[in-house]
Amino acid sequence: MPDFALAGSDPRQDSVAYASSRATSALKGQQIEKAFPGLSFSQEMVHLTHAGDGINRLWAVLRPGVIMVFPNNSGVSSAGVFLNIADRVNAQGQEEGLLGLAFDPHYKINGFFYVNYTAANPRRSVISRFSVASNNPGQANANSELIILEVNQPFANHNGGTLEFGNDGYLYIAVGDGGSAGDPFGNGQNKNTLLGKILRIDVSSATAEEPYRIPSDNPFVSEPSGVRKEIWAYGLRNPWKFSFDPVTKDLWAADVGQNDFEEIDIIKPGKNYGWNIMEGLHCFPPSVQTCNQTGLEPPIFEYSHDEGCSITGGHVYRGKRTPELAGAYIYADFCSGRIWGLRYSGASVTEQALLIDTALLIPAIGIDEKGELYILAFDGNIYRFVAPITSVPSVSVLGLIAMAAALALIVLWQVLRTRPPSAKRS
Repeated sequence: MPDFALAGSDPRQDSVAYASSRATSALKGQQIEKAFPGLSFSQEMVHLTHAGDGINRLWAVLRPGVIMVFPNNSGVSSAGVFLNIADRVNAQGQEEGLLGLAFDPHYKINGFFYVNYTAANPRRSVISRFSVASNNPGQANANSELIILEVNQPFANHNGGTLEFGNDGYLYIAVGDGGSAGDPFGNGQNKNTLLGKILRIDVSSATAEEPYRIPSDNPFVSEPSGVRKEIWAYGLRNPWKFSFDPVTKDLWAADVGQNDFEEIDIIKPGKNYGWNIMEGLHCFPPSVQTCNQTGLEPPIFEYSHDEGCSITGGHVYRGKRTPELAGAYIYADFCSGRIWGLRYSGASVTEQALLIDTALLIPAIGIDEKGELYILAFDGNIYRFVAPITSVPSVSVLGLIAMAAALALIVLWQVLRTRPPSAKRS
């Protein structure tokens, strides 16, 4: 989850990326509203997604270990329990709990979905597959769990949590560096551990004996023994939220920073994103003046803790409801409640702007089947951007004729009223 503890700030206004956050842009002036005014949740929502099954439903993940499902209708007033695994979820730490949900690309046929949660004794992250109930599409079978992968966690924070299927059909998994502060065990740079990484695995033929396979084109499959072949990218601190752009297929990840900077990365296979050698574009710790940046992949954007303290990654907007956001990556900050958008050319950020400054604690930005975005808040509500007014009230043809006739009568009356007496007939 996002880091909740506020950290010290260091504006470093000579940073190119930070300076660009001040630039003017067409991305501005948004407002938000409750997407489902009659629906709210008493437990913390940390994820919102869809199944891609064409039924137009949404699933809300609640951190204590429950998944709720409801129709994607603004008039909805209640949600049903889809899955309750609170009995096996450890949510004692603020960054622990049921954190991620992804539906199988063939969910409509096989009914499979995957979750990411933290468990205790020992403390660990668990990636599991569940199945929808055979007699109820609105409820999962809690007894159908197949554990895919477990990763021991030395501390309660920095668990990552996001799961997503890529266009290639493989499952991508975000795992944080193991927690505490500063990555004390150097997990981010250690390819012998899964901590501090984005993973990529094949679960298409998962069984209890072989829960996953390593895709043959993963970047480290040919590395020496000991290097984890599941790794897709490394050098990450806490990639709490990542997502794929359905158009470009780019993998966007927001990596939560330590003391000074939050960063946005485009994840590429085999790349090293620098933690804990660097935080954003800067050597870490801040007392270090220089560091070896050879082979490190810099973020495409960063912002300082003058703007917030824990980045919440979102999605590249490809919906239709707010066309002025088309192609922009929408993200937020958990602490400050600010929501921004940026556009990326593939080589550089071309636009970046603050969309709205809210008083909300924002842990996640959800998405529906049509690509519309939803802002989750710890006040229990789900918000969305207000759609722009794109048309004026229509006027019928008869109405236009009546208006023209009335105008002609007014003009004629004015002419007769002002006609001089000498012009009158004798």
